[in-house]
Amino acid sequence: MNPLAEISLVIPVFNQLAYTVNCVESLNRAGIGDAQIIVVNNASTDGTAEFLAAHPEIRVVSNETNIGCGPAWTQGARLSSAEWTVVLNNDVLIPAGCLEGLISFAVENKYDIVCPAMREGEADYDWQSHAAEFMKKMKDVRREDIAHGVCFMVHRKVFETIGYFNNFGGYEDDDFFRRARQTGFRLAITGRAFLHHFGSVTQKGMKFKGVMNREHRLRYRKAIGQTWLERKIHQLNQDLRSLWWKQSERRHFGNTLKERRVGGVVEYC
Repeated sequence: MNPLAEISLVIPVFNQLAYTVNCVESLNRAGIGDAQIIVVNNASTDGTAEFLAAHPEIRVVSNETNIGCGPAWTQGARLSSAEWTVVLNNDVLIPAGCLEGLISFAVENKYDIVCPAMREGEADYDWQSHAAEFMKKMKDVRREDIAHGVCFMVHRKVFETIGYFNNFGGYEDDDFFRRARQTGFRLAITGRAFLHHFGSVTQKGMKFKGVMNREHRLRYRKAIGQTWLERKIHQLNQDLRSLWWKQSERRHFGNTLKERRVGGVVEYC
């Protein structure tokens, strides 16, 4: 049985047509058919609607305004009836083997939310060859109890148990992962899957700016009851874990599960 038959992919978009085209084409090359793709179009005005109309098998949700990432994720995820739903930005490139790696890792190790490793920055290198080598070398490397909003695969039982995404104007991924942990679901990032991420293009385009964004941040912290001290302790723990992961992965494998390419030079994170 083809493992890719058990997934749907949700992609929220707001303009940035070139990224959407590249993302969809990379998914097609990786074995994903248009019928498995759900695009939530947040009132794009740059030809996105026309591109999607030329791909009639892609399921499209068309919003009259930019409603942000969280509500768009919910709209798309509600349309998915697959065992696994992959939520991803449009500013990513998916290589062959990435999605199979997510599924095999999750099934074999009993994880409920799984993210791929990634390299951010310009795709000024042979990212497909690098991805194949990376996934082979890093297949047994993982970061436990953590996920990221660039691309995350969710088992349907998670949605059935905790619901979908709240709307905090930019903190929906953090909130969703927090609620999943509290309910006992297992999260991880795996080196068995890899993608290239241009770098926050999607979420920057959809997020609200300025004073409104600060208000959303305060509303989110109030909603989860997080004090200033709790936030600082959590951030310190995250920083220490990230440092340990980076040093350990780099020492043993020469790569890390999160990398950044700047000016042709790779930074390890």
